[in-house]
Amino acid sequence: MQQGNEAPLRSDAQRNRERILEVALTELTRSACTPLSAIAKKAGVGQGTFYRNFPNREALVLEVYRHEVQQVADAAPQLLETRAPDQALREWMDRLAQYAMAKAGLADAMRQATSAHGSLAKLGHGPVTSAVTLLLKANEEAGTIRPGVTPDDFVLAIAGLWQIDPHGDWQARAGRLLDLVMDGLRAGAPGA
Repeated sequence: MQQGNEAPLRSDAQRNRERILEVALTELTRSACTPLSAIAKKAGVGQGTFYRNFPNREALVLEVYRHEVQQVADAAPQLLETRAPDQALREWMDRLAQYAMAKAGLADAMRQATSAHGSLAKLGHGPVTSAVTLLLKANEEAGTIRPGVTPDDFVLAIAGLWQIDPHGDWQARAGRLLDLVMDGLRAGAPGA
């Protein structure tokens, strides 16, 4: 996805970029040290094409992360179109948990890519905050959650997700945690 005032990519260039991101996600999830040349080869692109899109490992890893976070964020308005606000919020929370657990293997690559320049929080904060804001507002308007819950409150409440072992029984643990959060959000709701 292009940012800023850059011209849109030709369709073949966009396909190459998407293929690189798809392969990078898979390979970097397996091993943070996967050579960039191996990613380019598996994506079926030459070194020049690869480096035109991603001049270094950090740029690639950060774009993979940004792309994945954006997909989770984009689910919020889609869920609100087809579900009651509280059901949309709870289902979105499940999707966030699935993302967190599935991408746990990518954590080493992300840590390495950001060790010199800070954290990933800034990169994912915008899309996730927008999604949470949308879901909380819809629920507050419907009277299904207590009024006044901020996106920061919500993120702090679900922070335990990142403490769950993705190699254990994470689904059950995440489900219990998110049910507790949802129960807390509903407590004091005008429509309860």
